[in-house]
Amino acid sequence: MTLSEQILSARSGQERLRPGQFILVDVDLGFANDLTAPPAIKEFRKYGSQVFDPGRVALVPDHFTPCKDIESAELVKLMRNFAHEQGIERFYEIGRVGVEHVLLPDAGLITPGMVVIGADSHTCTHGALGAFATGVGSTDFAFFLLTGKAWFRVPESIRVLLSGRLQSWVGGKDIVLYLISRLGVDGARYQTLEFAGETLAQLSMDDRFTICNMAIEAGAKNGIIPPDNVTMEYLYQVNPDWVNRHPGFALDPGKKAVYSREMKLDVSKLEPYVAAPDLPSNGHPVSELKEVKLDQVVIGSCTNGRLSDLKTAASVIKGRKVSSGTRLIVIPATQDVFRQAMAAGYLDTFVESGAVVTTPTCGPCLGGHTGVLAEGEVGLSTTNRNFVGRMGHPKSRLYLSSPAVAAASAVTGRITHPSEVV
Repeated sequence: MTLSEQILSARSGQERLRPGQFILVDVDLGFANDLTAPPAIKEFRKYGSQVFDPGRVALVPDHFTPCKDIESAELVKLMRNFAHEQGIERFYEIGRVGVEHVLLPDAGLITPGMVVIGADSHTCTHGALGAFATGVGSTDFAFFLLTGKAWFRVPESIRVLLSGRLQSWVGGKDIVLYLISRLGVDGARYQTLEFAGETLAQLSMDDRFTICNMAIEAGAKNGIIPPDNVTMEYLYQVNPDWVNRHPGFALDPGKKAVYSREMKLDVSKLEPYVAAPDLPSNGHPVSELKEVKLDQVVIGSCTNGRLSDLKTAASVIKGRKVSSGTRLIVIPATQDVFRQAMAAGYLDTFVESGAVVTTPTCGPCLGGHTGVLAEGEVGLSTTNRNFVGRMGHPKSRLYLSSPAVAAASAVTGRITHPSEVV
């Protein structure tokens, strides 16, 4: 079976699965945020009064953190009260909260072979650790709160074979933007993107999180990468007990696994990639967009707000200034990332350049706060989605890139290859 079929088989109690089959599975971890938890809680109250297992639930108010207005404060209050009532210890209050898809794996809560659901479309991020992780709606999350289960139609799988040696300044974000440009925004609709190939060994966990995070932008149900030494090294840092209890853990699809198709991507000649408005699939080599002038650059989010992302951006911008007429907003994804970046001097580098550094939040990614775009403005962001109005006014325009391209572009005031600056 494919990786996803193996995991779903184990959690559904069925020896073999076939694509298209409807199944009910036991969920290892479910989580929701300040936009999706409140309607789930209201739905939950129609049918029950007690969460099946508070220890398998996390509530992460990250989208409007710190609360931007009365309405968002009321949403978080509802979550806080529910967590207290139900004994849910993993409610992440301000000061502990971070962007959910960085916070939870870094807390050691995601491990290979798990079924993870989140009431957020970018839950597919966690497939980077060899979990079956996917987003669900608030009603499905309410069902999980009541029963500990979720239903799925077993997805077909697309095998994405990555080959070739990466060039300088090319990483996970460039690979996934290139892949989405090939697939389109619905080319993997309700299918698994299962990644394999020699290039995986060159990719850090942060790169892998980025790739799986954006599987949804091709319409995929989930993205998944088989656990290897890189995975285990990361897990040993965040959850050494799990690694010690599972020596030699492996997920291997085997030679007889059936895929709907196989895509081969040779990344050896890939240059930094940028998605132009108004779709993540509108991808171009950075050299084709170098005349695009920018009003704002954002570095952060569940896609590229990790420590390595900030390190890369800081290495590009160190000793330089943000271009006059361009704003640079830097958002570490969690409190731990914030503290580590501060200790390493990255935050000081950003502030010296003329950037603003903010508290961990989703903020501008969804056009919520902390840097929305005005009418006619052009932004470049390391986030994952650039639909019309995604980061503010429907007549603004948003481009997507890696942290390296974003930092270089903040220096020049236009979309720029990092080698132009460094």
